[in-house]
Amino acid sequence: MRGLFLDAVDDLADVFRRVARPDDPPVDVREQEEVAPEELPGLLAGYDFVLDDHSRMPTAAMARCAGLRHVIFLGTGARSYMHPEELAALGITVHIIKGYGDTAVAEHAFALMWAGARGIARMDRDMRAGRWTRTEGPQLTGKTLGLLGFGGIAGELARLGAAIGMRVLAWNRTQRSAPGVTFVALDTLLAESDVLSLHLLLTDETRGFLDAARLARMKPHAILVNTARGALIDEPAMIAALRAGRLAHAALDVFTEEPLPGGHPLTALENVTLSAHSGFRTPEASETLLRRALDIARGLA
Repeated sequence: MRGLFLDAVDDLADVFRRVARPDDPPVDVREQEEVAPEELPGLLAGYDFVLDDHSRMPTAAMARCAGLRHVIFLGTGARSYMHPEELAALGITVHIIKGYGDTAVAEHAFALMWAGARGIARMDRDMRAGRWTRTEGPQLTGKTLGLLGFGGIAGELARLGAAIGMRVLAWNRTQRSAPGVTFVALDTLLAESDVLSLHLLLTDETRGFLDAARLARMKPHAILVNTARGALIDEPAMIAALRAGRLAHAALDVFTEEPLPGGHPLTALENVTLSAHSGFRTPEASETLLRRALDIARGLA
């Protein structure tokens, strides 16, 4: 078995070399950005498996990748980049990696929550531009944190929220329970959350889940945090709510289109805090991610 790490950028090549072991299957490392779909057949020729961090793999292009049998996607959001069922029909199995960055993403969501509440991004922007802007925002102790979806990341964020004295509510598509978390109906979650944090997987059923009607059920002073997938939210509806003051703030790490294009409407709004899909980017999480990817590759032999 031989593999290719297709897009080892953002220091991932160095992390990969740090965690790789001599008895791991051989993997060639390509230290370049994502590739055009038409390049995939040539790049993947001769390989049994590929490690994919963020490159799109359309079914039509993958159908021409003779000999490839496995895609090891570095994370859980493979559906944003490929169609796993269609690839399975071609004889290509898609593997995902869960849980590697639960703490990292939860801490990032926690940071976005606080930054959004206190207007830190706006003060930073204005001070760098020579303006002394002082914002006022709510204390979060005693407020209600709502978790839309409940898995490992939400569980970590629930722990952090409870530690500062927040009331923690959650809704999940399947029945769950967790210490210190009250599970409620979706409408209750939307209506009672002072901070709403998204933790759903992106599927055909959850795409656009937080639409205009559901956004309208939230408190006008609520803060929306998204470290999951941008497409979970109806982005134009969210922007309209932010402009109209029907939503106080959005703190976002993920977007419908990434990288976020220059001049995007979100960049012109004062009541938005933005980060570049980096919630999972910690040295600890990256090492765990790539070691688990290699362990999957070992199991393919």
